[in-house]
Formats: sequence, C-alpha cells, structure tokens
Amino acid sequence: MPIEKPSEAEDVYFARLEFERKRKVAEERERQMREEERRRLQELQRMRCPKCGMELVEIEYRAVKIDKCTGCAGIWLDGGELERVMEDAAGFLGGVFRIFKR
Repeated sequence: MPIEKPSEAEDVYFARLEFERKRKVAEERERQMREEERRRLQELQRMRCPKCGMELVEIEYRAVKIDKCTGCAGIWLDGGELERVMEDAAGFLGGVFRIFKR
C-alpha cells in the first residue's frame, strides 16, 4: 500500500496549528517573565526612599504609621494618611490642607 503524501491544505492546517501552539507558549513565557520582573523590582524598591534610595522606617504620628527615610529624613505618606493626619490639624497646616482637599 503506497503512502500518500499530505495535501497542501493539510500541510497548511498542521503548520497553522503548530504556529498557534508555539505562539501561545511564547506568550505565556513572556507573561511569566514580566511578572517575575515586576516582583523583582517591587522587592528591590520595597521600603526604600524614592528620593535617595535609603531604607524607610515606620514611625507613628497621631496614631498614623508613616514612613521616614533613614538617609534624607524625608517623610512619605501612603494613600489616605495625609487626610488622617490633618483631620485634627489647625492653623497654617489646616489651611494648606483645605486648599489641596478641594
């Protein structure tokens, strides 16, 4: 019994299937690499000062934990912390806060 050669349409069909499989594998590998890079960068920057790169330590101010740089002494606030610190502020700082709150 002679072996029949696949038709051109069959060759194209199987080539397309193989191409799609390889494309999906490459996309998954790229997604994993991006995720690993994101995690690596996040770990490198975790609790580091955005200005000088030194370590940040948490200090408590008016029952709010804020981040203070050990190098440049900068203060860094997370979302919502400024509002909590300024809730009971009066005088100049209270006025400045009201300007930015609008």
